[in-house]
Amino acid sequence: IFGQGKTPEQIGGIFEKIVARSPNVLITRSTPEVFGQIRNIYTDAEWHDSAKMIRVIRDTTDLGLGEIAVCTAGTSDIPVAEEAALTAEAMGNRVTRIWDAGVAGIHRILGERSRLQNSRVVIVAAGMEGALPSVVGGLVAVPVIALPTSIGYGASFHGLAALLGMLNSCASNVTVVNIDNGFGAGFAASLINRRSMPPA
Repeated sequence: IFGQGKTPEQIGGIFEKIVARSPNVLITRSTPEVFGQIRNIYTDAEWHDSAKMIRVIRDTTDLGLGEIAVCTAGTSDIPVAEEAALTAEAMGNRVTRIWDAGVAGIHRILGERSRLQNSRVVIVAAGMEGALPSVVGGLVAVPVIALPTSIGYGASFHGLAALLGMLNSCASNVTVVNIDNGFGAGFAASLINRRSMPPA
């Protein structure tokens, strides 16, 4: 459920219908107020403050072929990256988190090379100039999902500079989702990592 712009009552009504037929439910772009409404419906709902996400997990079956790595350039990118990680976990994947490994200190990402290379899919969240996905793309032989964030100074244009930099990556294994779309990155990574696809 995309929570932004919806009232707690609207989200609660949608949630009741979905939770009755789906074991796992996510509410993105949410608030503590909405969480209070959801807890009245389902007491085991989780609030994840960093990602501003509400999550209900009742099925923890591992559906992935391997592990998904979620990597950030900086600490400021963590909220969007955590949305991606929580989404991937809710969809039945094992996730490893690699925070604050940007190109401003290139030794940091090089130090994580083995963890990245052992992953089946890598999500890379970066703002500023968005260079990190290209670097990671050159280090691994798996799909890299570039996740631009709206972090940066004026000329970053709220993530547009990172988005354009990622779209222009020369690393052939890099594909890009929209600015701050952690949910979309986690969802796409999960589909790539699936053992088998459910019937349409």
